[in-house]
Amino acid sequence: MTERTTVRLPNDLVKRAKRKAAAEGRTLTSLIEDGLRIVVAEKAKTVKIKRKSPRVSKAGGGLVPGIDLTSTSAFEEIDDLEYVRRMKWRK
Repeated sequence: MTERTTVRLPNDLVKRAKRKAAAEGRTLTSLIEDGLRIVVAEKAKTVKIKRKSPRVSKAGGGLVPGIDLTSTSAFEEIDDLEYVRRMKWRK
């Protein structure tokens, strides 16, 4: 059973589709039907993709000794010291 429906498409796309259908000796309806079948079939394939879980770090550690969690200046100081340490390592 076929169903009749109305769709709104950009004019340039409809013109190109009509030209393609005519060049292939078929109707615009059959061209659209084939295109929809391809898209629907591809969609079903992509749903079956297995999802990968993100890796979870097993690193230990914690706060650097002497850090005051209520003081942002302490964080900035530690960050600056870490930056200097990394720059010395690169040389």
